[in-house]
Amino acid sequence: MSLLFFILACFGLTQILVYGSILEPLRPKKGLLGELFKCPMCVGFHVGYIIAILMCGSNLYNINFNFIDLFLLSCLSSGTSYVLCSLFTDFGINIKINKKESE
Repeated sequence: MSLLFFILACFGLTQILVYGSILEPLRPKKGLLGELFKCPMCVGFHVGYIIAILMCGSNLYNINFNFIDLFLLSCLSSGTSYVLCSLFTDFGINIKINKKESE
C-alpha cells in the first residue's frame, strides 16, 4: 500500500511541475532545465528520490532504504509518471490506437 502512495504522490507532483499552469511563469523555457521541465519521465525521476526522502519521515512509507533502493524508486517514479501523464490528460483518458495503413 505504501508503494501505491509513493507512485501517486510522484505522479501528482510530476503533473504539477510539468503541466501546472500556476508554475508556468517559474518554469524555465530554454536550455537544459527548459528541456527537463517538458519531460514527465525526466521530472518523474527527480521527483522520485525527493518524494522517497520526504516519505521516510512520514507515516505513509515505513521502510528504511539504501542508495540502490533510492535509485530504483526513482526509476519506478519515472516510468509510472510517464505512463500516467501520457494516459491521463486535462480532457480525460487519452487512448490512441495506431494502425498501419495498408497500401
